[in-house]
Amino acid sequence: MKNQQKKVWFITGASGGFGKSFAEYAIRQGYQVVVTARRLDKLEDIKALAPDQVEAIRMDVNNNDEIATAIQAVKARFGRVDVLINNAGYGIVGGVEETPETELRALMDTNFFGAVNVTRALLPLFREQQSGAIVNISSMGGQLSFPGFGAYSASKFALEGISEALAAEMAPFGVKVVIVEPGQFKTELAGAAMKHMPEIPGYESTVGPIRDFAKNMHGTQEGDPAKAAAAIDLALSSPNTPLRLQLGEDAVAAIKQHSENLLKDLATWESVAANTKI
Repeated sequence: MKNQQKKVWFITGASGGFGKSFAEYAIRQGYQVVVTARRLDKLEDIKALAPDQVEAIRMDVNNNDEIATAIQAVKARFGRVDVLINNAGYGIVGGVEETPETELRALMDTNFFGAVNVTRALLPLFREQQSGAIVNISSMGGQLSFPGFGAYSASKFALEGISEALAAEMAPFGVKVVIVEPGQFKTELAGAAMKHMPEIPGYESTVGPIRDFAKNMHGTQEGDPAKAAAAIDLALSSPNTPLRLQLGEDAVAAIKQHSENLLKDLATWESVAANTKI
């Protein structure tokens, strides 16, 4: 790999939130940074921070032609990509019945297929380099779900499933894969990046509290996106990079409890599960 100060970070969904914070962190480290978003004007502030370090590219993760063009531009300027951060995405709040198929498919297109599109387009370069890292921004909701977050969690569950397989497939090429599972951080996810589905009577006691929580959460989150960026960079530089990296005390606590519940159910039903041979 090139000099540590010249690593190239390729970040999707960089116009705000985590993506923008990741870009600002990488710039401060002296890295070369590629920022992408659907609207180029939303990237002007980041580009202005360090024009010599930053390449800003209009790219929709659902458009394979734009992805291919972006990668060609990156290869022409920097020659390589060391860290891909699949961050583009948004959220939905609504019960399963409240979420139309069109909304669910659109969410999966961006949160799952979008990340996979960009990843697959860069895999040949990673294999050629015999090095690099793919960081997929999931959520604590990629390990467990709540009423009202079924659609969002489904997109993140899918991303985690393909990431786990990809980690094993890319390990022989010296490429790391990290699934990041944040809790509440000060980003736009609970604001402009969260869509609220129309309410159906009957779900007030289950989806209702989650809907209210999501509406009131924006701007109150304790997590610092800049510290998240530093934690990811630290994990990538470790010889023991984790497959999954939880960020935030809330994520650690919730995933730990969920895992304990899973182990408890396994133990309780182990004899029944095992007694299924022909």
